[in-house]
Amino acid sequence: MNIGIDARMLGSGFGLARYTQQLVQHLLGVENTHTYVLFLRKDNWDEVLPHKRIKKVLADIPWYSVAEQVQLPKLLNKEKLDLMHFPHWNVPLFYTGKFVVTIHDLIMYHFPRPEATTLGPVKFFIKDKIHRIVLRNAVKKAKHILVTSEFTKHDVAKHVQVKEEKMTTTYQAPFTLEEEQVGQDAKQVLEKYHISKPYVLYVGAAYPHKNLDRLVDAWQVFQETHGNTHQLVLVGKENYFYTKLQEKINGFSGVVYTGFVPDEELVALYKKAKLYVFPSLYEGFGIPPLEAMQYGIPVVSSSATCLPEVLGGAAIYVDPLHIESMAEAIHRGLGDIDARHAVKEEAKILLQKYSWSKLAYETVKVYER
Repeated sequence: MNIGIDARMLGSGFGLARYTQQLVQHLLGVENTHTYVLFLRKDNWDEVLPHKRIKKVLADIPWYSVAEQVQLPKLLNKEKLDLMHFPHWNVPLFYTGKFVVTIHDLIMYHFPRPEATTLGPVKFFIKDKIHRIVLRNAVKKAKHILVTSEFTKHDVAKHVQVKEEKMTTTYQAPFTLEEEQVGQDAKQVLEKYHISKPYVLYVGAAYPHKNLDRLVDAWQVFQETHGNTHQLVLVGKENYFYTKLQEKINGFSGVVYTGFVPDEELVALYKKAKLYVFPSLYEGFGIPPLEAMQYGIPVVSSSATCLPEVLGGAAIYVDPLHIESMAEAIHRGLGDIDARHAVKEEAKILLQKYSWSKLAYETVKVYER
């Protein structure tokens, strides 16, 4: 088959970018029959190396735009595709070719609030309605839907009225840097970010559903109850939401916000952390705690949505709405030797379950079906 992939989001970042990158990278290794047409932007054109079974097509079109709706279908139709794969729900409304789509989550249905965006309430309302129309069109017209967890499958079935038989779960996998990419001395990294005590780590965004406000409140309870013995280190690219959070943590002791951290320094932060905490209210899969597990860090995780499904017995769970319980879970994760050992051993087994090659293989089977 001649299979198209919307690779405009492909990259080495988080979320959709990483999913698309790893899918493309592993497809050629799990089968030797099909050809792939990748639609790329100028910015990520060189991230895909030449290959006899890959054709690259320039599609320098912003996602969620009018041009995406009008120009992208014309580019796709020129390639005479047998099947198109959209790794996200932003499928052009009037695209008539055969396609599959990946739905990572339904965050728009669970956190449809103006405060979750930098847009004003009117613009947000219009954008939200348009996005829901596009998503519903995508799942209705798709020949098949790929989802990131059984939780997401049930979520889509419930909120978008899609039969579960039309969906296949393909689990993602954590991403690990090669050891030769780690060039920073850990002591220097800790000094650079003003980390002077044993610390609890969070890596990720600060969107409202990530629940960092409650995490910071729980940290204050932890310090009041158990002393100022550790620091809470928050790592993530600075944006509107981290700026708002900074206004809060400036008055708190024991909380360090690093801003963006390059990969080689991030590995050092992972390796020296005493505990990883993931307080999210909603996830479609949840890669960050799996990445922490790869470095042997015990994990305290929210018990919400897909996280117990994905993390199994390899985490200490907590109700993400209960600040005092979160503080006690952090205390247990730091001080309970038996609990720390148990979740670390479970993590070794759990990590064997997830593989990008397995995801690519299962995705190809959907293409062929």
